[in-house]
Amino acid sequence: MFGDNFFKRVENKTNIDKNTIMSLAQKIQNSNMKDEKTLREVIKEISTMTGKEVTKEKEDKIINAIMKDNVPKNIDKMF
Repeated sequence: MFGDNFFKRVENKTNIDKNTIMSLAQKIQNSNMKDEKTLREVIKEISTMTGKEVTKEKEDKIINAIMKDNVPKNIDKMF
């Protein structure tokens, strides 16, 4: 689905390697991403991985966007 170029761009911007990304992707794929508790756990995990703090307000906005299916389909365009 995503080529090595995509993973290199993500790694350059986040300092997170391909294996970590793939592990997180598998966890997400096997989870109920319409469950608020699961979404909060994933957001916290990504926040910890990247060393970026996510405020409660931003977390709520992310969860609302996901719950309303208001997420870009071409995530690779974000990087």
